[in-house]
This record gives sequence, C-alpha cells and structure tokens, in this order.
Amino acid sequence: MPVALFERIQSDIKDSLRSGQKERLSILRMVMSQIKNKAIEKGRDAQLTEDEIVDLLSGMLRKMEESVAQFTIGGREDLVEKEKAEMVIVREFMPEPLSNDQIDALIAEAIRETQAASAKEMGSVMKWLTPRTMGRADNRVVSQKVKALLGG
Repeated sequence: MPVALFERIQSDIKDSLRSGQKERLSILRMVMSQIKNKAIEKGRDAQLTEDEIVDLLSGMLRKMEESVAQFTIGGREDLVEKEKAEMVIVREFMPEPLSNDQIDALIAEAIRETQAASAKEMGSVMKWLTPRTMGRADNRVVSQKVKALLGG
C-alpha cells in the first residue's frame, strides 16, 4: 500500500492509542479494517493503491451521509452527531476537495480532450474525468454539470 495515506492512518492509530482518544481510535481502526478487507478481496498479498484507498473512504463517507439522513428522519440526534463526528475524522484522509470553478475547468478540458459534442458522448467525458475527480468531487454533481453542458 502506498506509504503516504496507509502509513498516515497507521500513525494516527498509534497516536490515538497513546493519547487515549477512544472514539478516534475506534473510527481509525474501522477504516484500517475496511482497507485490509478490501486488500484481501483483491487477492493474496495484494496492496491497495492510494486511489483505491481514497475510493474506499469516499464510499464510507457516502454510507455515513445516508445514515445521517436516515437518523435525522428517525429523530435520532444522538446517532446523527456520532456519525457526523466519524465523518470529520474520515474526511481528514481525503484529498482537498475541488471548487466549483475547478470542476467546471476540468469539465471544459474533458469535453475538449474527448471532442464530445452531444449527450451520447457523456460516457467518454466521465471516463476522462473520473480519475481526476476521484475523492475530490461528488460524481453526481460532476455528471449533472456534464449533462447540462452536453445538452442531455
């Protein structure tokens, strides 16, 4: 696994253990467990790339956001707060999010590069964009913007 992100999570686990931050430690252990499970799924002695870890963390955040919505509907403010606190910790390991201007610039570049002219070519534009926005922008938002520009 890449040194940067994987080792940063391991280091934070050790720091949380030493400083007695039980909630943070629990969340970081959950993250590490997810990473290791994904590596096991990948195959024997497999290691996740930085992008795969970011993708995994993005998925975790999406699930947490869905949980927050459900807990809010159910009136469980205690669980909403707990889930939001977990999200803050997981977000610490995500790349810097893209601004709307940056997303728009990337979309314009993608349309230029792929020479897309209609909604039929949206797939090729999204294929070009996805690796550049992974973990840094919500794909639903990016997709809506591309669709609007290509007249879909």
